[in-house]
Amino acid sequence: MLTIYRTLPLKEMGRLIASKLRRCPQGRKPLFPIEGEVALMFLRPYTGLSDDGLVEMLNGNLHMQMFCGVLIDSSQPLKDGKIVSAIRNRLASVLDIKEMQRVLFDSWKGSLSRLDRSLTDATCYESLLRYPTDVKLLWECCDWLHSLMAATCKSLKEKQPRNKFNDVAKARLAYAKQRKPKKQATQKMLRRLLSLLCKLVSQWNSLRNRFSPDIHLTAGQEKRLTAIRTVYRQQSDLFNKKEVKHRVVSIDRSYIRPIVRGKENKRVEFGAKVNNIQIDGISFIEHHSFEAFNEGIRLKQAVEYQEELTGVEVREAGADTIYANNDNRSYCTKRNITTSFVRKGPQPKEDGTRAARRIIGKLRATLMEGSFGNQKQHYGVSRIAARNKDSETLQLFFAIHMANAAILAERRRRKEEKLREKRNTA
Repeated sequence: MLTIYRTLPLKEMGRLIASKLRRCPQGRKPLFPIEGEVALMFLRPYTGLSDDGLVEMLNGNLHMQMFCGVLIDSSQPLKDGKIVSAIRNRLASVLDIKEMQRVLFDSWKGSLSRLDRSLTDATCYESLLRYPTDVKLLWECCDWLHSLMAATCKSLKEKQPRNKFNDVAKARLAYAKQRKPKKQATQKMLRRLLSLLCKLVSQWNSLRNRFSPDIHLTAGQEKRLTAIRTVYRQQSDLFNKKEVKHRVVSIDRSYIRPIVRGKENKRVEFGAKVNNIQIDGISFIEHHSFEAFNEGIRLKQAVEYQEELTGVEVREAGADTIYANNDNRSYCTKRNITTSFVRKGPQPKEDGTRAARRIIGKLRATLMEGSFGNQKQHYGVSRIAARNKDSETLQLFFAIHMANAAILAERRRRKEEKLREKRNTA
């Protein structure tokens, strides 16, 4: 734990975040210093605990308290797990990934070698989300809107408008109990759900027009209503065999999109798609988006970002075959960059770059792909649980760089052990 603490530039990161946070001249002094809040964000992926579990661990672990720069009185322990969520949302509102990665690289560059070698690849960090079939999504819209309308009518002491909600609810339950519904049954269910949702939206609009001054909705409810209207429009187009872009798959998190990956076990994933670069085994985020994008056209941006970060010209680039398009090949040839791409045309008998290409390709396949598995299995980004886009991005950022810090800490520990052995033998 001490080695990881020495690896992380918490004060520099805290200073950068503090310069962007709005200062409150009055109010209660925060429990954690700003660098302690940053340390707390690193602790969550390191421990793999929930917010409540993290607070409980802090109450009983002095080392973790020192890591966060705070001393908690054992007679007055922290009881509110929401303090972690509040800190996460506050930091997420001012997080600048490129600036924070500049601070991290400046602290780590002394431990990195081969700055002229760039490895790049993209992956999807999935969100914690049930698989969004059309029937499930439409039923969630209908159920939530019906509940909202029932609560609103009760508060207004108005009679609830009539609709077929109970009949559709029974039919939907019978459909859900089927082991493998037929296509005709699915189409019938979709038709009934679309008709019901159209009716509910119309009734809600009428109710709101009549009692507009007396109906007060929260920002979250307004956001869900907007998502429900979008879902109805998109699902109607899909039912009529029309093309739909920017498809909504969750009314709770309407920013999530389906990312088609084409894998054998997972053809579609739901979450943030990230294009990473890797320098000496340490990963940095080059581009991330909740919308699907083609990573094959981002090799030039990845090389330029690494050169901007390191100040060293890239001479070797390793990437997957999707990056091996003509534009990227021409760019690398013009820059004299050796790549892992298989050469076009007949292979010459003696090629001095063949061995280099093989080495770069092997490094990409092992280090880059291995880093994705390490981050997802051990640092809590296999299924990210978040309530909004900024919070999910922050969890992703700290998980990736917590994995980097653990790698660098292990390297430092091995280096110190070797120096200790040399001293003992001398």
